[in-house]
Amino acid sequence: MNDVFDHRHVRRAFSRASASYDAAAQLQHEVENRLLESLDYLDDRVPDVVVDLGCGPARAATHMRKRWSRARVIAIDLALPMLQQAKPRGWGMLESSLRLQKPIDRINADARALPLADGSVDVLFCNLCLQWVDDLGAVFAGFRRVLKPDGLLLCSTFGPDTLYELREAFAQADAVPHVSPFASIAEFGDALMHAGFRNPVLDRDDFVNGYDDLPALMRELRAIGATNALTTRRHTLTGKSRFAKASAAYDEMRTDDGRLPATWEVIYAQAWAPQPGAPIREGGYDVVSVPASGIPVRRR
Repeated sequence: MNDVFDHRHVRRAFSRASASYDAAAQLQHEVENRLLESLDYLDDRVPDVVVDLGCGPARAATHMRKRWSRARVIAIDLALPMLQQAKPRGWGMLESSLRLQKPIDRINADARALPLADGSVDVLFCNLCLQWVDDLGAVFAGFRRVLKPDGLLLCSTFGPDTLYELREAFAQADAVPHVSPFASIAEFGDALMHAGFRNPVLDRDDFVNGYDDLPALMRELRAIGATNALTTRRHTLTGKSRFAKASAAYDEMRTDDGRLPATWEVIYAQAWAPQPGAPIREGGYDVVSVPASGIPVRRR
């Protein structure tokens, strides 16, 4: 199977965006904050090892370090410059007048091949990283491998309605895809169940941001590293005439306040790692006891 994404391009895009990301990623920060609220599901359990996967400048890792001062906190990102941007936040032994017993460990690695021991992680936190993954089932199998039995997985991704306005606008200009395909909430939940995760709960939010024009939206996307990384993308610059056609098509979508809307559909998931030997789907046969249609979905 050919890869949907050019992962070297993904790494380069986020490396280039490392200096601008934190200031531009307001939506990503909001989603992260909502996902962090789900840590309360651990009740009084104190984890030994927590992972912030696709950490960017590691805001979530810093939050979890403050929450669990004795835990080992690991921040993992595909782009090394993102990890380097996290350094000024306080990776040493003193942060916000709080004496930390352990520093945050930084690992430059791919979510598709986690360099972590089997059954070593209590909490795996993954905010807006999985939309760059070709095979969700394989990644979730890797998550299951590294999580301890009853370990908590918290993750978020973008759904298929994300940037649909931009997709439709560029469709008026040429037949080359400009916006990534995104898994639906049902596909996301089904992949979790294929991997054997227990009691998955999924939720979704729609965020709509407004922009003065198409260049303003494109500048923000570049600032957060969200450029077109499809293997089928055009490998030359979008010509002025095609961009003008896309811009004209987008202008027809202006809202009553005169701004261009950009929708972001966000999917949240919470699930628990199974006990050793729990069944998974193999060879095309469904050996999971609960069908995907049975996953509870909460809509805000």
